[in-house]
Amino acid sequence: MKHILTIAFVLISFLTFAQIPKGAWKSQEPTGSASTLIVADNYLVIASYSIGNKYFERTEGGPFTMNGDKMTYTPEFNSADTAKIGIPIEFTVTVKDDILTLRYEEAMVWMRVDDGTSNAPMAGAWHITERDNGQGGLVQIHQEGTRKTLKLLSKTRFQWFAVDPAVKGFYATGGGTYTAKDGKYTENIQFFSKDNNRVGSSLKFDFKLENGRWDHSGKSSDGKPVHEVWEKIP
Repeated sequence: MKHILTIAFVLISFLTFAQIPKGAWKSQEPTGSASTLIVADNYLVIASYSIGNKYFERTEGGPFTMNGDKMTYTPEFNSADTAKIGIPIEFTVTVKDDILTLRYEEAMVWMRVDDGTSNAPMAGAWHITERDNGQGGLVQIHQEGTRKTLKLLSKTRFQWFAVDPAVKGFYATGGGTYTAKDGKYTENIQFFSKDNNRVGSSLKFDFKLENGRWDHSGKSSDGKPVHEVWEKIP
């Protein structure tokens, strides 16, 4: 009986959590632009853009919970429609043959880019906690108030965004692909809301991971020195 109960518990757990679509996904928009979805930890972010035309269209994101095949997503920001911020949406989630379907009023279909779990130490949802003070030291940031800067990483993709959910504020975002190996972290920019001319450029940084902290240093897209500390969202 004990073994039967154990097997039943494992099956129930699998059925409850098997639909969490961790990783990166992509789709083609009717406008001709592409969209990417990154799901990391309990947070998701979507961006629509055109690499060829160097055009950023829109982005949104927020935390979610899963219950079986139901995902309840609550947007913390939406660059195109602030009226949707804070209003929960319940999706029915289906994953089959590397195709993700999120069904609400209509079905959104996504193709898998990566699973975000296999050999991906950087994958997760991060928030910036410290930044260079301009004098060689680090100072804490975003310790008070509701403004925050987050970065979601799958196994191969990243997107960062600066937002303030309390005032429905969206300030900037950027994203694309990345590599992280032997202490070197490289971002390949595919969209940047503040400056479309940065699309196609690559940024290289030194990095180290230690006790849930990501120490990150190099130069920004405008050539200024960068030294930041990011921490995993609890």
